[in-house]
Amino acid sequence: MKSINISLEVAQNVKEFVTITQECAYEIVLKSGKYVVDAKSILGIFSLDLSKPVTVEIYSDDCADLLAKLAKFAA
Repeated sequence: MKSINISLEVAQNVKEFVTITQECAYEIVLKSGKYVVDAKSILGIFSLDLSKPVTVEIYSDDCADLLAKLAKFAA
């Protein structure tokens, strides 16, 4: 498992993030405090407090390409 902190304060960033994560076959979740949502669910993401950075947890060890794509959202 890999994890990184990202910032998704703008709605356009959320849309782009979901588009990127939906291309992946493995499980990806977002954590904000005690809340955990599927990173491929735009509605789930909007239920989080996006004014603060959120943690992305990727359940795959072979995800270097995804980490490179998500670097633009790094908090």
